[in-house]
Amino acid sequence: MKVTLMGTRGVPAKYGGFETAVEEIGKRLAARGYDVTVYCRNPGQRITEYEGMHLVNAPAIRHRMAETLSHTAASTAHAIIRDHPDVVLLLNAGNAPLLKPLKAARIPTAIHLDGLESKREKWRGAGAKYYRWAESAAVRWGQEVIADAQAIADYVKAEYGRDCVVIPYGASVIEPGDARLVEVGAVSHGYHLIVARFEPENHVLDAVHAFRASHETRELLVVGSAPYSQWYVDSVRQAAAGEVRIRFLGGVYDQDLLDQLYAGAHTYIHGHSVGGTNPSLLRAMGAGAPVLGYDVEFNREVTAGAAFFWADAQELTAILDAIADGTEESTLATFREKGRDRVAEVYQWEAVTDRYEELIQRLAASGKRR
Repeated sequence: MKVTLMGTRGVPAKYGGFETAVEEIGKRLAARGYDVTVYCRNPGQRITEYEGMHLVNAPAIRHRMAETLSHTAASTAHAIIRDHPDVVLLLNAGNAPLLKPLKAARIPTAIHLDGLESKREKWRGAGAKYYRWAESAAVRWGQEVIADAQAIADYVKAEYGRDCVVIPYGASVIEPGDARLVEVGAVSHGYHLIVARFEPENHVLDAVHAFRASHETRELLVVGSAPYSQWYVDSVRQAAAGEVRIRFLGGVYDQDLLDQLYAGAHTYIHGHSVGGTNPSLLRAMGAGAPVLGYDVEFNREVTAGAAFFWADAQELTAILDAIADGTEESTLATFREKGRDRVAEVYQWEAVTDRYEELIQRLAASGKRR
């Protein structure tokens, strides 16, 4: 059976959780005997095969608003004319307009919503309006609609009256060691960690303010960048100016080093507020990093409550002060254990792929009945 995944930057995964999901699910489907094609938008990428998947590098208009949709339009045209898949997994609600031509071509398609995109700061104004419309269109036009968290599915049900297929992202329970931390001047359990794009809904600025106001003597290492929010990057760096305890590492795309950073963190500070099952949060939990999570339903769902939660900088400062004086060490140890157990029990990639395979088989069967 031919299965096509489109709507992301594709693989090899270098940019974020969505791409990691495509890689992890795609390679497992290929290993199970599916003929898997992944559409990519990586300029200069020459490889056409990876981990058993066929890669097609499609063009895109390099503009914040147009990049994803233009790339997916090119991918859709290629899929309809050349690839002829049995099933398409379309990722990102912003790609909803492509559901129409896929349906016209009689290709069974499921669309993955990828969080609440209209609430992201980078889509202010016209962008936010488009994503609100696209979210509605995805729910109305999608043959199947995928949510990566129950909280997203509950929102869709309440807002649109539509049931979603809930399939989370996955992660691994890992013991990567700490030999490479010296490359970034870090010592295991001698730092707190943030891994995030510098965007307002990820609350990096709040976390930096909170850490600066705390009595914590360990470092804060901040991993991430922001392709479209330079004003926010500037605000974060200004908030940390002159503070020797805060260091910015930029984007870290070496996955082995990143795993060691997660595993060596005394805590992982997670400020994401508009996604569903956040892949960075899962990786931190699987590596045994205790979570200090922004207080939204998505983060409570993923951690099953085994985290410290904060709603503003003042609350995070209070948590960090309690950690600094040593009174919460036993709680942090409990969070480490429970986080790893949660990943092992609920968020394993093989189980995630099982659920995608069930969905693919159901979609393929519906296509045969047409």
